[in-house]
Amino acid sequence: MTDQTASPRYRAVVLAMLLLVYTFNFLDRQILGILAGPIKAELGLTDTQLGALGGIAFALLYSTLAIPLALLADRTSRTWVITVSLAVWSGFTALCGMAGSFVQLFLFRVGVGVGEAGGVAPSYAVISDYFPAHQRARALSIYSLGIPLGSAGGVLLGGYIAQAVEWRTAFIVVGVLGLLIAPIFRLVVREPARPARSGDAVPVSAVFGILARKRSFWLLALGAASSSMCGYGVAFWLPSLLMRSFGLDLLGAGQFLGGLLLIGGVAGVLLGGWLGDRMGSGDRAYYAWVPAVSYVVGMPLFVIGVLSSSVTFAFLLFLIPQALVYVWLGPVLTAVQHLVPAHMRASASASFLLINNLVGLGLGSWAVGSLSDALTPQFGTQALRYAIVAALGFYLLAGLFMALAGKALRKDWVAA
Repeated sequence: MTDQTASPRYRAVVLAMLLLVYTFNFLDRQILGILAGPIKAELGLTDTQLGALGGIAFALLYSTLAIPLALLADRTSRTWVITVSLAVWSGFTALCGMAGSFVQLFLFRVGVGVGEAGGVAPSYAVISDYFPAHQRARALSIYSLGIPLGSAGGVLLGGYIAQAVEWRTAFIVVGVLGLLIAPIFRLVVREPARPARSGDAVPVSAVFGILARKRSFWLLALGAASSSMCGYGVAFWLPSLLMRSFGLDLLGAGQFLGGLLLIGGVAGVLLGGWLGDRMGSGDRAYYAWVPAVSYVVGMPLFVIGVLSSSVTFAFLLFLIPQALVYVWLGPVLTAVQHLVPAHMRASASASFLLINNLVGLGLGSWAVGSLSDALTPQFGTQALRYAIVAALGFYLLAGLFMALAGKALRKDWVAA
């Protein structure tokens, strides 16, 4: 049910504030990738350890706490849960700048994950409360711009600060900025009106029970997890690849990735939302089929770019697949919102994110780093290049799962 009391202008303000918070979510999450080089040098880490910091450390509690925090948001105030979560993850991001060892940095990254666990699923639900069904894919796509914008901000801001000062300062600066935004968000965004119902406090086991009986949920979740396994792994290690195999310095790698994310990433997210609303309104299957086609088309272009020797050629090749692998966000997130009744949406999103993030985010960067270490005796400094190529195969698996999910969505869709 949509909040009928909100004006279109205020809905836009709410969406803008949620986008700002999500941008910081990914800024704090992805800044580690651009800073991996100086962190590795100062703390004496291996690629496997760096991959663990970018994946397992963050995803461990991020994935598991998302469900109870989403349930709390469904039962109480979604905006308060988002506000407190922003403050917590920003504080731990700042603490990352004070780490003196792998163990300390690992624990602080766990803290970042604890905070971010309460940010995303409640935000999905707030958007679905404020926007009518025929606008939700576009609204969720605009919200999802936080992924490329935050990732680009992380590599650009992190690169500039680390080059000018040091890597520790980059963590502290972005953490403090997030702490300043938290109270502003709470003052501006009011809790959306929701229908009063005696059964509002639905146990998470009941929500998951509904989802578990739907074939489309498992196919969408496994498809997204396969995509994220590759996406997070490549995103974390691409700065290191640009420095090791393409000869760029820290600032050059940040500019390369920042441009790639701002052009390709933003275009892909917006395209996915537009295609989802346009094609999915006629046939719900397209909410899954549009991402399926995007993965299959984009994967080989990524491979060619990774194996190329020209920075310019690689940038131009990466632009198209970078857009295509972001297409899934609007359509799939909208579909998940429509697998349960409205009052269960945050919990449903958290259940979806648990699978997506525990597998994709938790294992992606660690798997690529471990494979890079394993290939180093044979390929030397080029080992990371071949580890990334191997990981790109998960995009084909993601395409298969999404293709199979289409027909099931027609049957499993819950209106309104």
